[in-house]
Amino acid sequence: MADSHGLAPWLGRCRLIAILRGVRPDEVVGITLALQAAGLAIVEVPLNSPDPLASIGALTEAFGDRLLIGAGTVMSPADVAAVAKAGGRLIVTPHADAAVVRAAKQHGLLAVPGFFTPAEAFAMLDAGADALKLFPAEGANPAMLRAMRAVLPAGTQVLPVGGIEAGNMQPWLAAGAAGFGVGSSIYKPGDSAEVVAGKAALLVQRIITSS
Repeated sequence: MADSHGLAPWLGRCRLIAILRGVRPDEVVGITLALQAAGLAIVEVPLNSPDPLASIGALTEAFGDRLLIGAGTVMSPADVAAVAKAGGRLIVTPHADAAVVRAAKQHGLLAVPGFFTPAEAFAMLDAGADALKLFPAEGANPAMLRAMRAVLPAGTQVLPVGGIEAGNMQPWLAAGAAGFGVGSSIYKPGDSAEVVAGKAALLVQRIITSS
C-alpha cells in the first residue's frame, strides 16, 4: 500500500523523480542503486519502456519500502491493475484522466496525473490525485505555475515535467514547484549506472542550492 501521507515524505527526502524511460529489466536495479546513492527516493518506469512490469517487479523486490517505485505513461485502469500486481506504488500519467486516478486510489496507490489547464488540475484533484504533474513544462513557464498555485487548494503539490535540467530548476522552485520529474537529464537509454550517478549528483546538488 502507498504511504498514507501521500507523496510528501518521499519528496521530503529528495524533490526529484527519476524517469527511466527506455530502461531494461537487466540494468534497472544497478541504475536505481546509483540513484539511491545520490539521494533520490522516487523512481518511475514508463510503461513504454522494454518489459516495464518486469523492471517494476525487480525494483520492488530489490528495494522494498526503501524507495517509492512506480510507473509512468499509464494510460488506462487496466494499466493501473498491472502495475499494482507488479508491486508498483505510484501511478503517473501524461494526461488528465479521472478514471486512471480513481483506479489508482482503488488499488491503494499514489496518483500523479498530468495536467496543463486549471480545469484539468481541479478535475484531477476532485478525482483524488495526490499531486499534479504539469506537463509538458516546456510549453508552460514559472509565471503560469505561480498563477495556478494562487487558485489551487493550499498544499497542492505541483511537479513540472518535461525539459527540466540543472539550469532551469531555480525559477520553477521560486514559483512554488514541489519537485520535478526528470527524464533525459538523469537517464537516457544506454547510460551506465556510473553515468546516471554523475547526472543525479549534479541535479541533486543544484536542487539543494536552488531551494
